[in-house]
Amino acid sequence: MLAIFALAASLLLLDKMLRLFQFVGDEGGPIGVVFKMLAALLPEYASLAVPLGLLLGVLFAFRKLATSSELDVMRAVGQGYTRLLRVPYLLTLLLIGVNVALVFYIQPISRYYYAQLDYELRSGALGASIKVGEFTTLKDRMALRIEQSEDEGRTLKGIFARVANSKGQVLAISAREGSFLATKDNPDTIILRLTDGTIVQDTGNSTPRVLSFTRHDLPIDLPKIEEFRARGDAEREYILPELLRIGWSGSQTQEKRDASQASFNFRMVEVVMMLLMPLLAVALAIPPKRSTSALGVFVAIIMVVAYHKVNQYGQDVATLGRIDPTLALWGPFVIFAVLILWMYYRVAYVPGGQAIGALESAFAKLGKRLGKLFKRKRPMAAAAE
Repeated sequence: MLAIFALAASLLLLDKMLRLFQFVGDEGGPIGVVFKMLAALLPEYASLAVPLGLLLGVLFAFRKLATSSELDVMRAVGQGYTRLLRVPYLLTLLLIGVNVALVFYIQPISRYYYAQLDYELRSGALGASIKVGEFTTLKDRMALRIEQSEDEGRTLKGIFARVANSKGQVLAISAREGSFLATKDNPDTIILRLTDGTIVQDTGNSTPRVLSFTRHDLPIDLPKIEEFRARGDAEREYILPELLRIGWSGSQTQEKRDASQASFNFRMVEVVMMLLMPLLAVALAIPPKRSTSALGVFVAIIMVVAYHKVNQYGQDVATLGRIDPTLALWGPFVIFAVLILWMYYRVAYVPGGQAIGALESAFAKLGKRLGKLFKRKRPMAAAAE
């Protein structure tokens, strides 16, 4: 179960990791921020990976018992499925507590932290570097271009700067190399120390003034970065007490109440849904007799992921006020629960019953036809040779 949880979380993060590396590279930010953003996303993906880990862990355990005929022996001595599910349900209750902490407390904080990192990266508060080979505008008065950057940005080569002051005078500065230096007196200003270069000053006359220098310090005013917003701009950043206070408060607007109630009900159905995972696992773990089909594993994953997506859609629609949040989120849950209970009843109480017997038969026939087709193609290929 733990291995499946780690695998599911890793797969969910991999796709996001590639996009974050590209985004951070485009913004010129430090690579280390990628791992901070991934860590902030981990609680969000864990809320789906925990039910998946529980489902597949129980499913594989019962599947192993079924394919080795140990399950038949246990049932023959009076150990029914309900009795065998006691330990899985103890694990379920423990994981429900973990998921409650995730969706009601850890996720809102991590979402806010992720939004803060994204804002700071876009605004340059994380030390976004000047892109090599491109013009960078600083405070609308300076355009800076650097040909090469070495020693992790400490040494810059091939520098060109165009500076305009408040009087309208323009300086074009080129230098062989340079480096950025911090100032102790003014933290909002840094010094670009240039070495071996030329300054061309536009004086308004036909002939500009040209000066050569060995070393020249060029002050650069850093852009002022506005303070990031407070937590709670979106309902998904509220923890449980805040959701309850806003969602059922008469002093809030209807739009605010709808969004908070939709978020609360979405999180609740995601938690309560875990109570059905052991039953679904048993219903899909038992293959037909004399069969080792793994179709139930794929059906289980598809059902859980599809239900999660339906809940997300229901939350979005309820947030817009188009449907009551309770109906939008608990309606699909009731349908999902009735389907799982019926599947479990078929396996546990109907002799020879199968939850997905029709699918198993269809895939078995499809497998036989494909096998015959490949057998026919092999002799034809051998004859051609």
